[in-house]
Amino acid sequence: MDPATQPSFAGHLLQTLRLPSHWPAQTDVLVWCQQMTPGVAAILVIGGMVYLLFGWYIFKTLVTLNAAVLGALIGGRIGEFGGSFFAGACMGAFLAAAITWPLMKYAVAFMGGVFGALLGASVWRAVGLEPELCWAGALTGLVFFGLISFILFRGSVMMYTSLQGSVMLIFGILGLIYKYQSIAPRVTENILIQPIILPMAIFIPTVLGLIYQQTQFGEADGAAKKK
Repeated sequence: MDPATQPSFAGHLLQTLRLPSHWPAQTDVLVWCQQMTPGVAAILVIGGMVYLLFGWYIFKTLVTLNAAVLGALIGGRIGEFGGSFFAGACMGAFLAAAITWPLMKYAVAFMGGVFGALLGASVWRAVGLEPELCWAGALTGLVFFGLISFILFRGSVMMYTSLQGSVMLIFGILGLIYKYQSIAPRVTENILIQPIILPMAIFIPTVLGLIYQQTQFGEADGAAKKK
């Protein structure tokens, strides 16, 4: 079944899951936030708060959810060849979640590698290096964050969930702000004039979430071993 035939909210969720055709710039991110429905924006805000505040406490559920989303992306893309993005996304999400739960430690390392690759590529582009060699920054981030996940497991989980929660929260807030036509143009103008605003808006909640989780769950090493 094509996503266009789904109910409006489900259709927008499926469209949100689609992979971009190129590496997104800030302008692409802002356009995506403008096109976001209020329902998707609200889910991102609520989900972002959960990742930020309870990343370590329920990390198994959150990592499995990440795997399900990634599985939906891959399964949906495969399903498109058979004319059914929705069926492929559902099957991919189920298989990814089923594999992730019993292999949690490796799933966290994989998640760290993905985040590291995205961060490495973003930094590579941000400092103005050759875009054609962006893969080198991504590979460096993938290896570094993937390996550190085995060495500092609890700290890595807190860091990854805080970063993901911050991204979800900020994008969700932007999606809600863009529903107010009176202030949307000024928000876009300020972000484009000062490109550092968006990275800083993500960085600050990330640090605050990491500090909060460390404060609340910093003595959970024994629990981590039991898990």
